[in-house]
Amino acid sequence: MSAYYTVIEFLTYLFIVVMGRHAFFRSLFMLQMFQQSGYKINEFRKWLLKNWSAHGVTVAHAAFNLLLLILLLYLDPVLTSTTTVIILTVFAVFWFGSIKPYVQNEVKKPLVFTPRMKRLAILLAAVSLPLPLYGMFWAFTAGIRFPDIYILGFTWIIADLLIPLFLMISATLIAPLERYFQNGFIKQARAKLDSMPGLKVIAITGSYGKTSTKFILKTILQERFNVCATPGSYNTPMGICKVINNDLEASHQILILEMGARYEGNIDELCEIAPPDIAVITNIGVAHLETFGSVEAIARTKGSLLQHLRKNGWAVLNAEDEQVMKLKPPPGIRTITAGLQYGEVRAENIQYDSNGGSFQVKDHQAGEEETVKTRLLGAHNVQNIVLGIAVGKVLGLRMKTMAMALAKMEPVEHRMELKSQNGMVVIDDAFNSNPVGARNAIDTLSRFEGGRKFLITPGMIELGDREDSENRELGRFIGQKQIDKVFLVGENQTKSLREGLVDSGYDQQNIEVVSSLYEANRRLESIYQSGDIVLYENDLPDAYNEPQVSP
Repeated sequence: MSAYYTVIEFLTYLFIVVMGRHAFFRSLFMLQMFQQSGYKINEFRKWLLKNWSAHGVTVAHAAFNLLLLILLLYLDPVLTSTTTVIILTVFAVFWFGSIKPYVQNEVKKPLVFTPRMKRLAILLAAVSLPLPLYGMFWAFTAGIRFPDIYILGFTWIIADLLIPLFLMISATLIAPLERYFQNGFIKQARAKLDSMPGLKVIAITGSYGKTSTKFILKTILQERFNVCATPGSYNTPMGICKVINNDLEASHQILILEMGARYEGNIDELCEIAPPDIAVITNIGVAHLETFGSVEAIARTKGSLLQHLRKNGWAVLNAEDEQVMKLKPPPGIRTITAGLQYGEVRAENIQYDSNGGSFQVKDHQAGEEETVKTRLLGAHNVQNIVLGIAVGKVLGLRMKTMAMALAKMEPVEHRMELKSQNGMVVIDDAFNSNPVGARNAIDTLSRFEGGRKFLITPGMIELGDREDSENRELGRFIGQKQIDKVFLVGENQTKSLREGLVDSGYDQQNIEVVSSLYEANRRLESIYQSGDIVLYENDLPDAYNEPQVSP
């Protein structure tokens, strides 16, 4: 009988290990998606609903619960407890033994255990564990040799199923503590800025181009000033506070802040931390239309930056953008405009190739002119450059000085970044994609001479009700260009893009749908030749990954 009991014990422990392992990795995956959702419960809920069958209530969860009910209601009288333990353990191993849906070998944005994430993970464990532990306690009241496998099975499967709900509960419970920490960081940042009255604060906002303009501006201003700028896409209250509190020093003369917004009021929050002396508005478009609700709301939000300018401040505006030019700065605020065809500072005679670009920049008010050479590609980058030059003019820099700085500037990572890889020219525009930027990038690709031209893209996201129509229009635009092959990443995500390509008359044999960026790269490696050119346009977070496309 000892061997018999040993088997029961082994199977029971195996069941617990399999379910515990699955719950652990499922929890880590949900934390990763929550972090990619900006720690926003509503954003995470939207992601979960969109991926309900794949990561919410999966087929395995439904099937295991159904199996438990069948065994308990219909088969329990005819089955021994040993047989029930064997059946449930075997099916648990079959359905929950694999953690492949939650552990990916190639992750674009892995889970980062920041202090905030550590606190959330600990609370999630505290909220999630009582249910399976309670089940184990009652299941083993008669001893490990005689477990109540039904109690054990139901508590573990329900605990695993409810992990997303437990996560949202945990995030709600910990929110007051996070607000307390955030308020402390904000007070510290404000106090530091108040202690530096000679510091000039430059704030940059817009639907797109913020980060590129920030790095361009930093490159220009470093020729004369000691500059501190937020790195990467640090454009949230906590990102800005972190830079001010940790990186800003008494010797800095200029602080450049990128100010992002997904909802109305976001810019107001940022300006309450750091009111700007100079405000740069790159454009007003449809980025984050899903969260804003309308272009008018986006315009109000971006335009609110001007209302927070300090006395005698400067507004630097994109003269090419009609919505931007409609904005009315408050009385006493000075304005300078920049553009390609319009504005006081303009770029003319734009040319670019595999080495970068060149153009003439003119200050039509001062009568100055200078040739600018840059490694940055695309008309939208030229627009960002003239905005940066306009700020430099406000701060007293000479055109020649700024042109020398721009000639030394390296491309911003993943923003029309020009690379060479195994004999192939690579245009890396993977960071983000919007209607204007995407068209500029594709137009740049089409102008390259030499080898074949490839495009890899998942299309555009967060455009609300206009997402399908904008992607369809982008597909038609691509179809009109001389692109040899298009890899669409994500069958569902790129459906509208594909429809636009087909509508344009683009050869469907040159359209290939893949499930991930990595699959697209593998396919490209099998067909490319030296001298070919590939454009990576947008690279969505892991939250947008789709199941493998059927062959």
